Amino acid sequence: MTYELTNEEKTGIVNQHIKNLELNIYNLEISLIEENAVAVPNAANVSSLNGQVAEANAKKTALLAELEDLA
Repeated sequence: MTYELTNEEKTGIVNQHIKNLELNIYNLEISLIEENAVAVPNAANVSSLNGQVAEANAKKTALLAELEDLA
């Protein structure tokens, strides 16, 4: 038996992934606030966190495009 996902089901899955990315982005932003709050922020950590935020935003953009394709 084969089961095909409906666009509504696919949309729900994509929306959940977007929500997870939003949570991750916020978590990374909080980590950046923490890192920058110390007397001498670790430049490597700040750079890594900024890179992770950029990657998460790129993924979010891709998922938003997928969401538009499903509409």
